[in-house]
Amino acid sequence: MLRVTLRGPGVPTVVLGSGDTLLMGRSPDAALPPGDAQVNITALALPHVAPHVSRVGGEVQVGDEVVRLRWRGSTPAQLSSLFDAPGGARRVSLSEGMSALLDEGENQLLIYRGRQTGPNRYTDLVVTLDVEEVDAAAPSHPWSDVPAASDGDATAAAPHLERWSREWYVALALTEPWLSGADDYPRPPSNREIYERILAWRGHAWNLERAQRVDDAIRSVARLAFGPADDLFTASAGRVQNVRFAVGRRIAETGLVTPADLQAVLIAQARGNGIRPDA
Repeated sequence: MLRVTLRGPGVPTVVLGSGDTLLMGRSPDAALPPGDAQVNITALALPHVAPHVSRVGGEVQVGDEVVRLRWRGSTPAQLSSLFDAPGGARRVSLSEGMSALLDEGENQLLIYRGRQTGPNRYTDLVVTLDVEEVDAAAPSHPWSDVPAASDGDATAAAPHLERWSREWYVALALTEPWLSGADDYPRPPSNREIYERILAWRGHAWNLERAQRVDDAIRSVARLAFGPADDLFTASAGRVQNVRFAVGRRIAETGLVTPADLQAVLIAQARGNGIRPDA
């Protein structure tokens, strides 16, 4: 049989066995089925979770031979497994409705900007899931600590960019290689390329012909994408390499701009109303 141990900074330790299911998120209690159906289902409210994290973010189902993670939250996340994975480490971006099998060994679930550290301040929330095969007689128990109190409030809107704003267009132009599937692009777009893309889309690009204005916009977007504590532009521990590449990838991973946004801009451009895309 399989045993799954969930842990993380400030997160109660949870131990699951084959046949068990775990619901985790900001307030997963409401998703518990009534009556006896709850016997093998555990609800874990993640502590210090941000208000924009879904009430039920993930569902872990432990079978006799496989462990499946279903991502039910609207907040994007990333699943990473380490060296026990077939072929070595892997990393999978999760969005609502996706599911993935966990590898034997250590798996890390990273919820982007999922932990609240202060008013309007967020950092990533990391949960570790250890999967191991054990003797069928080994005991399991739902958890070894008391979870944080549930928060029944409605899910708040995640930090986002105002659509059609200057910073939104800069984020879109910077992230276009990731959004269009050209993620093997040899380098992130330069300031000049960002300006020219926005000019082609809208017919007007504010004052972005000045490289400093593009830099300022990228710094603003990076602060929103990473959160103040993890902003690469203000990191003090050593020099950050490939900052612009990291910012572009992070924008795509957190969904600040999406392939649907890129498609909307291209449609507006084709109609000839790039400056007034909602018209």
